[in-house]
Amino acid sequence: MTRVFDEAGNVVAATVIEAGPNVVTQVKTVEKDGYRAVQIGFGTRKPKHVTKAVQGQTRKSGKGPFEVVRELRDFDNGQELQVGDEIKCSIFNPGELVKVTGITKGLGFQGVVRRHHFGGGPKTHGQSDRMRAPGSLGQSSYPSRVFKGLKMAGRMGGVQQTVRNLRVVKVDEANNLLIIKGAVPATEKGIVLIRK
Repeated sequence: MTRVFDEAGNVVAATVIEAGPNVVTQVKTVEKDGYRAVQIGFGTRKPKHVTKAVQGQTRKSGKGPFEVVRELRDFDNGQELQVGDEIKCSIFNPGELVKVTGITKGLGFQGVVRRHHFGGGPKTHGQSDRMRAPGSLGQSSYPSRVFKGLKMAGRMGGVQQTVRNLRVVKVDEANNLLIIKGAVPATEKGIVLIRK
């Protein structure tokens, strides 16, 4: 993350994302595959780290093995795409809204205060060890069990999340960079999917 200044001189917290070039590795059609989709690859990997089958899949595009390959259904940026075409960050315009999907930071095992924003117990009346405890789980002799989905301590983060209505502040076509207002759900070197 960084900060940029808008036309009025206000500071805007923003995230810089490398958005391309993404190479089209396969085009799926209704006639052949039963649905419309485009398979794209991003990043690079050493050929010795991928199987021969994966190398064969990407050979048509003319580019090497990719770090990430994803299929986007009903993708249409106003032109007929062919295998080997590059999709760059120029498909986005400054000011438009996008949604960003990624894997959130894994935070490990956390208690209820951090994970679910519980208030904790009272600090008075002789309670020396209840400050961050969850308290009663709410069951008696019936139903004699803890309901599924009850907010308790556990693993936090490391899940797929989508943040909607993030505004594109700037598009740097020369370096394939998108500057998006706000934070996105990913780690520093994480892979995200940006959609209009």
